Amino acid sequence: MPKLILLNKPFNVLSKFTDEQSRTTLADFVKIPNIYPCGRLDYDSEGLILLTDLGWLQNLISSPKHKLSKTYWAQVEGEITDEAIQKLSRGILLNDGMTKPAKAKIIAEPTLWERNPPIRERKNIPTSWLELVIIEGRNRQVRRMTAAVGFPTLRLIRKSIGNFSIDGIKNGEYKEIACPKNKKEAEKIFPPL
Repeated sequence: MPKLILLNKPFNVLSKFTDEQSRTTLADFVKIPNIYPCGRLDYDSEGLILLTDLGWLQNLISSPKHKLSKTYWAQVEGEITDEAIQKLSRGILLNDGMTKPAKAKIIAEPTLWERNPPIRERKNIPTSWLELVIIEGRNRQVRRMTAAVGFPTLRLIRKSIGNFSIDGIKNGEYKEIACPKNKKEAEKIFPPL
């Protein structure tokens, strides 16, 4: 039976099943054989990662051509400004080129699990939260974007991919959902933008 898994990946976990350096991997949380991550989520980021045993579905979800939206919550150093939000919304020039425009907004601090270890906060520097929706998947893109507008990311959580989110999934846990039977069905679940 084909599988599609939604995992709420903890901090400091590799988005793969093996590691030569004995770091924590997906295998420490998901004991289902022959499934693979659809894309990746950085070691120091948390949140949603999708896994499947279907190669075509893995490709559909992770392919930059499909342009699935990804929603992130970022805790940044400092009180983020409307000007910074506007810049993020227009796109940011990074060392590998201009990003596509993002949907960016300031949000209240979300109710989350404790991170282990917690972020290092400075007593004299406040932090703030923003929600950023992007359709690209460049290396460390959200972190580089917030840094480029003067607000380095302290904690990063991927809230959703397409229509799927971490809502109701505890950190370090997963749930299996109905897997699309073919590409046409999958494109209804993961609509291209």
